[in-house]
Order: sequence, then C-alpha cells, then structure tokens
Amino acid sequence: MSVGSAIRVTAQPSPALRGYVVSYDGFEQHGFPPGIHRGAPGRYLTLVVSLSEPIQVVPVEGCTVRDGRFDALVGGLTSKAVAIGHDGRQHGVKVSLTPMGARAVYGMPAAALANDVVDLGRILGGLGRELTERSREARSWRERFAAVDDVLLAAVRGHDTSPAARAPIRPEVREAWRRLSSSRGAVQIGSLAAELGWSRRHLTRQFHSEIGLTPKEAARVLRFEHAYVLATAGTPPAWSTIASATGFADQAHLVRDWRDFTGLTPTAWRGSELLAH
Repeated sequence: MSVGSAIRVTAQPSPALRGYVVSYDGFEQHGFPPGIHRGAPGRYLTLVVSLSEPIQVVPVEGCTVRDGRFDALVGGLTSKAVAIGHDGRQHGVKVSLTPMGARAVYGMPAAALANDVVDLGRILGGLGRELTERSREARSWRERFAAVDDVLLAAVRGHDTSPAARAPIRPEVREAWRRLSSSRGAVQIGSLAAELGWSRRHLTRQFHSEIGLTPKEAARVLRFEHAYVLATAGTPPAWSTIASATGFADQAHLVRDWRDFTGLTPTAWRGSELLAH
C-alpha cells in the first residue's frame, strides 16, 4: 500500500494586510487514494488557488450543495463542510481572511459570501485572473506568497473608494465577533447582547447582515472548529476527551454536531479523510 506525502508551507501577509488576512498556506499532497475531502467550517473566509487540476466541489450529504470546477475559488463562512473531490493529489495556495477583512479585500461584507463558494474572477475580476496566473508561474512558495501580497494589496487599494468597503462595521458587531472567536464559541448570546446594550434580536440581525451567520450559528461553528483542531492533531485525544475540552455536553452531542457539519460521524469522518490535514 502506497503512503502519501504532504508538504505544507505557511507565511504571514504583508503588514499592510494585517487585520484583513491572517495567513497564506501552500500545500502539495500526492500518493493518497482518490476520495472526498470535507473542508471543515471555521472562523476564516478562504481563497484557494489550484496549482494543478481545477478544484472540484461536489454535492455530498451534509456538505455545501453547490458543485463546480474552479481554478480558484472564494468561500465565505459556512455552517456546513465543503466537499472537494480529489484523485489523491492537491496542490495550491490557501489564503485565510477575517470576516472583517471581506469589505477591504473583496469590496463586500462577509455575509455576501456566506454558505457559498464562487469563482475568484467573479469577486476580483482581472486581479483574480492575475493572482491565478502569477501563482502558477512562480518558481517557489516565496514568490507565490509575494504575488498574493501584491494582488491583495492592489485589491484593497482598488476598493478604497467602494461604498461597501468603506461602510463602517458596527463596533458592537466587531466586539461580538471578537468575544465569540476568542472564547471559541463559549459565550451566552443573550448575555453578550445585554453587555453590548442591544436586544438579542437586534444583535442577531446586525451580526447576520455583516457576518452571514447568526451569533448562535457562529458559536456552534467555533466550538466545532476547536474540536476539529484537536481531532486533527498528531496524536488526537479520545472523542470523549475532545467533547469535554471543547464545550460539548457529552460525546453524543459532539457526534450529532459533527454529523450535522460534515455529513459523517466523527469515526466515519476520520476513516474517510485520507489526505493530510
């Protein structure tokens, strides 16, 4: 039985992009059996450029239903995994953006991309095509990351006069996201709203219009993300330990949420995810 190999390279964006962009990740994996990779929901919007075959998003139960082939795609925050069909290989660059960075980089609120994946060209036009071309022409990860910096900085400058990009994000929404993400979802939404001086209904409406998820949905995603990080560690703890450490009532609660987010139980998911995480 062949053993797959994987290379991952991580870099930080230009200081001028900090607050909008969190990290760049280069990945190259091959030698794995063909299958489906379920991209887990989390706190970041993603931009992925394929350096080989187009990215194949496939409809799978429990995952995002949109399907299509993309040389480069943009994904918003989601309450479901995104299913990627693969032939045992993946090669590309992933950019992780903050929800608050969507206006600056894309010229639109994160909510405009929630629970969806779209072609990069639809979002950045010619700059999207330039990013794909320069990433593929680069001879090293360092050159690729520099190209991403150049294009995203150009996108930010281009959106400086955009009404959507310049529209102020309510400080209460910023603070609500900060509290939710820093606590990994361990916040009582009613108490949070009261501390911000809003009703729960008003917070939910304002938060959803900017982020694309309700505060309650975001809390579930962040709690699941924490469990996912522990489950993909080099030596993952037992599922019961993960459930206890991440705020689930018990292992059964974790199993229900895991199935809801990925379409699989934790054990079935672990057996199906053959690509390196």
